[in-house]
Amino acid sequence: MRLPIRPRGLAAVAALTLALVTGAGTAHAVAAGPGDPPPFIAPFGTVSEVASTVPGNGDVNPYGTVVIPESAGELHQGNVLVSNFNDMMNHQGTGTTLVQVSPGGQVEQFAQIDPTGLPGSCPGGVGLTTALTVLPGGWVVVGSLPTSDGTSATMQAGCLLVLDEHGTVRETLAGNGINGPWDLTSVSHGDLTQLFVTNVLNGTVAASPNVVNGGTVLRLTLRTGPGDQPPQWIHTTRIGSGFGERTDSNALVVGPTGVGLGRDGKLYVADTLGNRITEIPRAETRDSDDGTGRQVSIADHLNGPLGLAIAPNGDILTVNGGDGFIVETDPCGKQVASQLLDSQGAPPPPGGGGALFGLAVAPDGQGVYFVDDNENQLNLLH
Repeated sequence: MRLPIRPRGLAAVAALTLALVTGAGTAHAVAAGPGDPPPFIAPFGTVSEVASTVPGNGDVNPYGTVVIPESAGELHQGNVLVSNFNDMMNHQGTGTTLVQVSPGGQVEQFAQIDPTGLPGSCPGGVGLTTALTVLPGGWVVVGSLPTSDGTSATMQAGCLLVLDEHGTVRETLAGNGINGPWDLTSVSHGDLTQLFVTNVLNGTVAASPNVVNGGTVLRLTLRTGPGDQPPQWIHTTRIGSGFGERTDSNALVVGPTGVGLGRDGKLYVADTLGNRITEIPRAETRDSDDGTGRQVSIADHLNGPLGLAIAPNGDILTVNGGDGFIVETDPCGKQVASQLLDSQGAPPPPGGGGALFGLAVAPDGQGVYFVDDNENQLNLLH
């Protein structure tokens, strides 16, 4: 989402940290039943700024966030890879950079993608979204939902870009249902990888500014190529559809965002306009479209959920676009904890303003990384 860029000083970060530590009306938890384990985020009470995500070309609006699972080429295990959606003029859907951030705050540009030099089709060009993952062998997959001028009227279908471990785009995945890839998650078994991708442009521009129930979830099956060849796209299956999506003057587009694969093979989807979390069962193996799936949790502490990740205990973590909170929900749908991450914005309600998109669990469960695209930085809840 595009919001005014406001620098945050150390005093403001300290104030936010103090509010979280003292629990001054910013944290909530549901009492656990007998024998119930505590929520994953319960021990965490501090938000620390890790680093600015603005690279040398001035790109802003960090969206995608993923912890690098293993070192390969220029990628370093345990660092966080972040994609930028806007250019230096704050035009949405025009960001072209990926930055790599170490836990200690060192920032390196991993890639700057030239829209005119792509190896394949990517309708509309490059505007890097929340859809970001790192596959075995150091292959990076990132979504593109591009515009020509930062407005919803010029949004085009985009693609998935596949980069090697040195940050070079080696392949594009376009068409076959890919239409505004907004977020994704992945799972790999041997030489096969499944990508689960949300799409938000199915009829959205034509219906603007009205809601259209065209958002989809696709499963793309890839096979690892021989040697240094990029993964081969095998087939695509639509496993979810009917999610609400619409254009937005401030947010460019709103639709199904975060996705995460649970331990039992259920794919959890943050249905942003529905203000809920849904689940699609047998996500890795199903050969049919389950629509919006089964509703897991709705409203209460949820407030326009955007980014989604699965906690080590199997709970679902989502971040609110409406009020800046992270919410933890168990697989049965019980919201077990929430915590304020972003206090920016004029209350009531407390800030947020759609600044929270990508999030990822830190190695060994030591916290949760999240991007604050209102401040253009990577933060850690710990």
